[in-house]
Amino acid sequence: MTELPPLPDQGRRYIHRRRVRLSDAGPDGILRLDGVARYLQDVASDDWAETGLDTSKIWVVRRTLVRVTDGGRWPVLGEQITLTTWCSGTGRAWAERRTSLEVDGTTMVETVALWVSLDRSGRPSRLGELFHAVYGEAADGRRVTGRVPAAPPPTDPQKRSWLIRHSDLDVVGHVNNAAVWAAVTEVVGGPVASAAVTHHGAVEEGQSVSLLTEPGRMWLLADGEVKASAEYEPA
Repeated sequence: MTELPPLPDQGRRYIHRRRVRLSDAGPDGILRLDGVARYLQDVASDDWAETGLDTSKIWVVRRTLVRVTDGGRWPVLGEQITLTTWCSGTGRAWAERRTSLEVDGTTMVETVALWVSLDRSGRPSRLGELFHAVYGEAADGRRVTGRVPAAPPPTDPQKRSWLIRHSDLDVVGHVNNAAVWAAVTEVVGGPVASAAVTHHGAVEEGQSVSLLTEPGRMWLLADGEVKASAEYEPA
């Protein structure tokens, strides 16, 4: 999922503006990766809510890529960001969502994420005709796979424990995507040129979680099993 399809000439797009707040920026004043993750979740949720489609569906993210554009940079504290999001591809029970972050009319950061639609039992749920009626024109027939790559095995990692906080849990009792990105933020310690997080399974409350790192890579293990992995390129 390294392709970043451009904004289509037609079809649904959703635009949201927000300012970089204190809770989203690090000591250097730059927007953190976990802040970006929250922005992407919020704009996706707001877009879905505005359509009036089935609110019983739960969407979970499987993989997200964040990349600074050529000539771009990370937004900083106080700047207003314009987020534009659209559907860039579909599958049986999943969809790809592109989101661009602009500052003063210049695209600074591009992102793409794979989201899976679940029913209330937690099983994948087909997108359905109404979904395609709303988002199909923007996707323009582009098909995407719902498979995510296996986590690359660590060779000589550093290992430490990782605490799950109650505030990290989402409405289905799993560690939220933004909390996983907070672990990446902890590891990289500063701006990156690009970063990608893949969710191989859910991290749940009560599990023993370990954080493994190597240069450019990170893994979260829950009870000894890889549940999330990340790759990043420093700025």
